Amino acid sequence: MLLRFRLLCCCLFLAGSAGFAPAQTLAYEEPPHDYWGAGRSDSGSVLDAELQSGTFSLPTGSDLEAMRAVLAQLKIAESTQTLVFSKTSVQKEHIFPWNPRALYFNDESYAGWVPGGLMEFAMIDPILGPIFYLLDFHRPDRPHPRLDRPQACLDCHGNNMTNRVPGLMIRSVFPGQDGSVLFQAGTSLIDHTSPLTTRWGGWFVTGTHGTTVHRGNAIAAEHGSRSVTLDTAQTSNLASLERFFPVKHYPRGTSDIVTLMVLEHQIMMSSRLTEASYDVRAAIVRQKALRAESGDPPTDELTGTARIIAESHVGRILDALLFRDEAELPEGGISGNAAFQQEFRQNHPAAKNGKSLTDFHLGNRLFRHRCSYLIYSRQWSALPRPLLDLIYGRLHQILTWEEAPPPYRYLSREERETILMILRETPIKLPADWH
Repeated sequence: MLLRFRLLCCCLFLAGSAGFAPAQTLAYEEPPHDYWGAGRSDSGSVLDAELQSGTFSLPTGSDLEAMRAVLAQLKIAESTQTLVFSKTSVQKEHIFPWNPRALYFNDESYAGWVPGGLMEFAMIDPILGPIFYLLDFHRPDRPHPRLDRPQACLDCHGNNMTNRVPGLMIRSVFPGQDGSVLFQAGTSLIDHTSPLTTRWGGWFVTGTHGTTVHRGNAIAAEHGSRSVTLDTAQTSNLASLERFFPVKHYPRGTSDIVTLMVLEHQIMMSSRLTEASYDVRAAIVRQKALRAESGDPPTDELTGTARIIAESHVGRILDALLFRDEAELPEGGISGNAAFQQEFRQNHPAAKNGKSLTDFHLGNRLFRHRCSYLIYSRQWSALPRPLLDLIYGRLHQILTWEEAPPPYRYLSREERETILMILRETPIKLPADWH
């Protein structure tokens, strides 16, 4: 089957690829945020300290062994492996369809590695959002390997594509024979609202998904300057990737469809939290300054413009949290890596009856109880308290009203009651009136 695409847009950055330096200092680099100078509590800063002190040492064998040791130290399961073969990384000279980049993640750490290259990290600080690092296993000028924090990462991960705050993104592209992106065909930012037919261009995908044709596992070809075809014959419902590259070079021979969809939701949700944190914290500082100038007494309540900004983020966060407009899965559902699903569920809390926000559905949607597990994250709990109060107030209405408000009518009363029960019985600091 051939899908034909025409020229859409070529003036786009790719996640992780080299860009050009911003012309001016961005707001997140200045007070009250101070992205480069503020203290951090992300797992990357902890890992770097462990490497420097010698409390954690890399094994002296292969790079694969070293990479797996780092994943174990970060408590990132190897079952979260996904593989991307498009040249959309700072390591594009190492990435090919026959030598893809592997990505691994947990709730607040993302690690990438390509054989012959470096490890890349995006570590979520609860206040600052993603912090970007590189780890070179082979630096003869250093007594110990360490994590470097290059400013160039923000050329792509801190511009208009991430709403001008440090951010993550997943892109679907049209890759050529060597993984180079054919920009004339356009690219797509992907999240849990994206139709499956637009996802995974430049990615390997294993698992079953019925008759739906996605863009994964496929190579694109140019026909003149404005036309591109994507060969999707024999690229669907794959159990193994052995015909594409030597899978023995990686911990797994798969790039699981369920794992990919979890990753896409998580990056969307985390990005909403980062954007809200930066905007609302800045608004609170401005509100305090304005009240001081006008002689008004200080208040912890959000007023005026600060209230408007916060309420705009409440809607965006709740839409992501509750999977609003989630793309419907193909008829017959999807199936993927059972090991990933089991480990993922075990790493998150469950209610007394065993139900969890990480129970998979995989029929017409990803999760059975549509409320994001990132509600347990440090990033969620670190949101400004006035913003959290607004979110919890609105969320309580959605979950307890006889009929959900119009944007969330897709949530049945039974599903909302189950979500409420899970939240009440799992470790999250809810407002008193929730109990």
